[in-house]
Amino acid sequence: MLIPVILSGGAGTRLWPVSRKTYPKPFMQMADGVSLLARTLERALAVAGDTEILTVTAREHFFVTRDEYRERLPSERARYLLEPLGRNTAPALAMAALDVAARHGPGAMLLVLPADHLIRDLDAFTAAVRDAETLAREGYLVTFGIVPTRPETGYGYIRAGAELGPGRAIEAFVEKPDLATASEYLASGQYVWNSGMFCFTAGDLLAAFESLAPQLLDAARACHARLPPGDGAVEFERESFAALPDISIDYAVMEKASKRAVIAARFDWNDIGSWKAISELDAGDAQGNRTLGPAILVDSENCYVQSQGRLVAGVGLRDLVIVDTGDAVLVSSREKAQAVKHVVDELRARNHEAASLHQTVKRPWGSYTVLEDAADCKVKRLVVKPGQVLSLQLHHRRSEHWTVVHGIAKVRVGDDEFLLHRNQSVYIPMHTLHRLENPTDEDLALIEVQCGDYFGEDDIVRLEDRYGRV
Repeated sequence: MLIPVILSGGAGTRLWPVSRKTYPKPFMQMADGVSLLARTLERALAVAGDTEILTVTAREHFFVTRDEYRERLPSERARYLLEPLGRNTAPALAMAALDVAARHGPGAMLLVLPADHLIRDLDAFTAAVRDAETLAREGYLVTFGIVPTRPETGYGYIRAGAELGPGRAIEAFVEKPDLATASEYLASGQYVWNSGMFCFTAGDLLAAFESLAPQLLDAARACHARLPPGDGAVEFERESFAALPDISIDYAVMEKASKRAVIAARFDWNDIGSWKAISELDAGDAQGNRTLGPAILVDSENCYVQSQGRLVAGVGLRDLVIVDTGDAVLVSSREKAQAVKHVVDELRARNHEAASLHQTVKRPWGSYTVLEDAADCKVKRLVVKPGQVLSLQLHHRRSEHWTVVHGIAKVRVGDDEFLLHRNQSVYIPMHTLHRLENPTDEDLALIEVQCGDYFGEDDIVRLEDRYGRV
């Protein structure tokens, strides 16, 4: 049994303003309109047969993940482990291994797939997975190494040793090198890029934790013991999960394990780590320019422009990245694009919403788009999916006006409950219980006008919520 384990998390700060805390890199759509997460699921399905797909993700990303999977994965094959707070790959994989071993036995195989990689050659990927399975069945902890095509300083490396059938023994993991060292690695032919993908049995991984990181495994077992029963989605208990150390699987296990191997995978691979990496995915035009969305470039070379709505025009530009999401614009040199994460650090220091939220924010019930955000009011367009309902809530520092523009709304204000049709509206005073529901089988759209002196999401007091946010 081969069970893909998709690791979907991380902040993706180097890909701001598209990747943000509430909608990080795995949900980013590439030029073909398909997200990195959906592509990862595609790879998982290509090798999994009819087994389940296990996804480890943040609790706040569960509903968006489920929506990404909805048309691609039958719900009975989807298993979700939900993290209440951020940790690293070692805790995630320890919990995944415990979960799989408990339900399928220690001999079940785990294929670990980060959700932010782009791989286009599925045939070569599948062949590499089969080679990895062969070694994993012999008790090896197997990773996938990417045969380098250039002296890359942004990746960690693996030094390969003696041949082991379809793979080679791992002699050492090496940190990101400088350019001269990376050139030496490339010339030697003994090094591959560390992809962060793995294959091993649940039992072998747990045995490695037992030997090399016993305290982490003890904490994982304590957390797993509190896991609620049931199929589908289960959430780790916050306090016990917080006791797990924040450490990667490389540091915790792979760098110290005695029986480890690497498959030199020759499929195309990109971890989409920066805007420079995205700008190099396609050849571009005769001037080396690449655009996504409405853009015009005049007398410009080697530029990448992405716009999600507004027309972006550039004249006389060289080697720039420009990304416009409607509420934020990034302008960076291509070579300095990795430093975008420092912009996010500054936004967080200023407590700016743009570090976490987009202009359009996904919610379990649908989405909202901020149309105006002023000191004395905030205007949103809400779209509520069929059959969905917002929490029963109140606000202490703002009142609200709702006007239906499409569909039918079922509204509760105080003790009154009624229907609103198109062009009808309702006023909700401060401190008043209210709830919005879509009782129909088509989307409900309405305009919400908030008036008050504070409009933060922390002024939502929830009393009931079907999505567990009380």
